[in-house]
Amino acid sequence: MDYFRSNQAAWEEAFDHRTENWCENMGERLQNETLPYLNPMLAIALQTLDLRDKMLAQFCCNNGRELFSAMQLGARAGVGFDIAANMMEAARGIAAQTGIACKFETGNILEIGAEYNGAFNLVFFTIGAITWFQDLEALFAVAARCLKPGGTLLINDFHPMINMLPIPGEDAFDPEHTDRVAYSYFRTEPWLENDSAGYMTGHRNSRTFTSFSHTMGSIINALAASGLYVTSLEEYDRDIGIADAYNGKGFPLSFTLLAVKRGLTE
Repeated sequence: MDYFRSNQAAWEEAFDHRTENWCENMGERLQNETLPYLNPMLAIALQTLDLRDKMLAQFCCNNGRELFSAMQLGARAGVGFDIAANMMEAARGIAAQTGIACKFETGNILEIGAEYNGAFNLVFFTIGAITWFQDLEALFAVAARCLKPGGTLLINDFHPMINMLPIPGEDAFDPEHTDRVAYSYFRTEPWLENDSAGYMTGHRNSRTFTSFSHTMGSIINALAASGLYVTSLEEYDRDIGIADAYNGKGFPLSFTLLAVKRGLTE
């Protein structure tokens, strides 16, 4: 299933139609605010790591806003990888404007070149990133390959449970009965949507996004198969990007996971 090319086209279309005020004054905010584009859970997780003089990578980095923010924690340099060429071009412009030591590579994450083998102390994924990959073992194998021995993989994302819940705007959503689930936790068929980039654009894409559900077990097993071992898993009943309809109602809605590549730390 060659969904990468169609997702690339969908993301580039969405970015071309982003609302005028989305990430407005990004360069100015990065220079005048502390960790401006990190949600509180991600900020806390990054601050528990010693990133001083370290090399960072963000896979599926969008326009680089989170990577740029993480660089404030003292990292030496960062590299952002994403499939959308226009997002990478915008990120390069922000790097030039701010002087933040980041570069950006366009392409399929699964095809990151050998020049990045063992290059990073930290590789991180943020909201909604791993859902774009059907094969998590292949994805995490690339992350492990790019990490230095003793390096850390960080995932801050929607909890797999959230794929069971209908969200506002869907026919199955009932604001009077937010204790009901609508979809299987073990769904295997892909999600086909045209509004996955709604957070940055009011435009409904003419091109289709293809994404995949993963259980927490499949995430952890794929990490283990890639030679990474989990050192921390925190789960939260707060949503980090879709809607607040289920906040505080007892569902796990988001999580932060840390895993380490075996070997001596740099």
